[in-house]
Amino acid sequence: MKLAWILRAFPPALAGMGILLVAQWLLWPVSQAKMPLRVPLEDRSAGLVRAAADLAGFFEKGPGVANSDPNAGAAWPGFRGLLRDGINTETIKLAHTFPGSGPPRIWEIPVGDGYAGPAVADGRVYLLDYDQDKRADVLRCLSAADGREIWRRGYNIEIGRNHGISRTVCAVGEGCVVSIGPKCHVLCADAISGQLKWSIDLVRDWGATVPPWYTGQNPLIDHGRAILAPGGKALLMAVDLASGKVVWQTPNPNGWEMTHSSVAPVEFNGRRLYVYCASAGAVGVDAESGATVFELPQWKVSMANVPTPLPLPGDRLLLTGGYGAGAMMVHLEQDGDRVSPKILFRLTPEIFGAEQHTPIFYRSYIYGILPASSRLCCLDLDGKVMWVSSAEYHFGLGPFLAADGMIIALADTGKLILVEASEKAFHPLAQAQVFDKAHEAWGPMALSGGRLFARDLTRLACFDLREVMP
Repeated sequence: MKLAWILRAFPPALAGMGILLVAQWLLWPVSQAKMPLRVPLEDRSAGLVRAAADLAGFFEKGPGVANSDPNAGAAWPGFRGLLRDGINTETIKLAHTFPGSGPPRIWEIPVGDGYAGPAVADGRVYLLDYDQDKRADVLRCLSAADGREIWRRGYNIEIGRNHGISRTVCAVGEGCVVSIGPKCHVLCADAISGQLKWSIDLVRDWGATVPPWYTGQNPLIDHGRAILAPGGKALLMAVDLASGKVVWQTPNPNGWEMTHSSVAPVEFNGRRLYVYCASAGAVGVDAESGATVFELPQWKVSMANVPTPLPLPGDRLLLTGGYGAGAMMVHLEQDGDRVSPKILFRLTPEIFGAEQHTPIFYRSYIYGILPASSRLCCLDLDGKVMWVSSAEYHFGLGPFLAADGMIIALADTGKLILVEASEKAFHPLAQAQVFDKAHEAWGPMALSGGRLFARDLTRLACFDLREVMP
């Protein structure tokens, strides 16, 4: 009846336009791949207690004890693992098939709404979480053996749900653990005792702007320093782990802002660089001085810039994004004291890209989830698509990593999928629903000692992926 009323009330031309709009709405499932899938909600908590956060906060001890198993491993001490490449190189043999019940679940605990992934080191699991009852960010240290809490350190901050709350992975190294909270609060604590070493409010102290959907940047510990990208007064900065003093800061004359992307260490021509995708382009800085060595304003991602730059052989970088960005392959070339990034090619999002999780370069090929179709794709270094997963396998915005000749992926519906890492064809090995009634299983996973640590929106679990010996 409403449609008939519209047709009577407006001239035929406008009525025809209305019919076209209705048809587009009805065909939304077909066309949605070409449109932004998500938009940030209004942050109704902004300004409530933001400036008053006491980062000294509170500390609580729990009953948990670190896993003393020497085979527990420590191969995943932060975002994308030991080398920040998404690859586990342990020699532990993993199962390539699942029993009917799926991989054994060692433990499972409830966690606050979000997508913050776990970091694993020295028999402990570190997780940035949000305590709804206390209205507080909490840095939690858990036993890798059973998930019981060893300690937690937190501070009160009012944060409303905005597609979850916490979404960053802690960095563990050199006796410290560093976290970045949803509103850009940085903590550094002793990794064993939980004692606070130093803290920084990147908004108050450095003029950072909290990105839509809150902070998604994962901190980096590198050579005794915490590497952060606040935007604002400093595009990047290095903070001494022991003292909390700023070692260097990168000037930000163009006012580029923080994104959800994270800093990638890159070795180039005997020099260590940090590469970061800021709001108005990619930038490379010298790891020792923080001096800018290149800017690439041609790389921009609308709405949300999430994936991290992917270093590749031959002094190449792959930049990927969602929301129509696709992918860009860049070759780094020496240009005096600076570096010249030469664009080799670009790929449309229908060919390759990444909305949320950074692709992985494994055994000479690139693996990623296509933003337009939610399928797994294998790409060679020249941008040629080797294969795309079949339609019945839907990965969504779920995480993935590489180990023991496999791509291990968690679909955002809670289904764990093992895929052979081969350029020849898409060859799924096993799948199992590991989270019943899962919702937004987007958080990065960790694999250490043959144990997979994974989460959905409200649960963190540990699964045994080790091969069962006959």
